[in-house]
Amino acid sequence: MPSGNHRLFAAAAALLGWFALVVQLYLSIQLTRSNGDGAWAGVWIYFGFFTILTNLLVACALTAAALGPRGPISRTFGRPGVHTCIAMSIVVVSALYNVLLRQLWHPEGWQLVADVILHDVMPVLFLLHWWLAVPKTSLRWRQIGFWQLYPAAYFVYVLARGAVNDWYPYPFLDVSKLGYAQVCIDACAVLLAFIAVACALLALGRRQTRITHR
Repeated sequence: MPSGNHRLFAAAAALLGWFALVVQLYLSIQLTRSNGDGAWAGVWIYFGFFTILTNLLVACALTAAALGPRGPISRTFGRPGVHTCIAMSIVVVSALYNVLLRQLWHPEGWQLVADVILHDVMPVLFLLHWWLAVPKTSLRWRQIGFWQLYPAAYFVYVLARGAVNDWYPYPFLDVSKLGYAQVCIDACAVLLAFIAVACALLALGRRQTRITHR
C-alpha cells in the first residue's frame, strides 16, 4: 500500500497526466475543425493512438494509487500486475516514439508541451511510482503472456479502424502503404519489444523483492 508521500506523488503525477491528455484532446479537435472535418473527427483520431490510450491507463492507475482502494475499478488499477503491464506499455510508448517517430514532426507551443509530457515525462514518473510504491511479491513470469493481450488488442483495433476509413496512426502500421504482410511483421517486432520490456521489469521487480526481504 503506498504511503502518504507516495500517494501525494501519485496525485501530482496523475494531475499532470490528465492535464496533458486534455490539452492533446483540445489540440486534436482544433486541428480537425480547422481542416473542416468537425470535432468528432478529432476525437476519433485522438483515441486511435496507443500513446493516448496508454497514458489514459497511466493516469487512471496513478489516480487509483492516490485515492486508494475505494471501489472495484480502483482496486483493479491498483493491482501490481496491472501496474506492471501499464509500466511495460508506457516504456514502449516512450522508446518507440523517441527511436522511430520523433524525427517525423516538429511540434511547437502547447503541442510540444503535451508531446513532451506524454512521451517523456509520464513514462519516467510512472516508472518511479512503480519502483517506489508498487509491491512486487505477487508478480510471476507467466503474467508476461497475459500482459501482451493489451498491445495485441490494440493491433486488432487499429486494423479494424483502418478498414473503416483507411487511417492508421503510425507509419509502421499503415496497411495502405505497406500491406498486411509487412504490417504483421512490424507488429511482431514491436511485440518482441513489449516482451523484452516486460521481462526486464519483472526481473527488476523480483530483484527488488529479494533485496527488500533480506
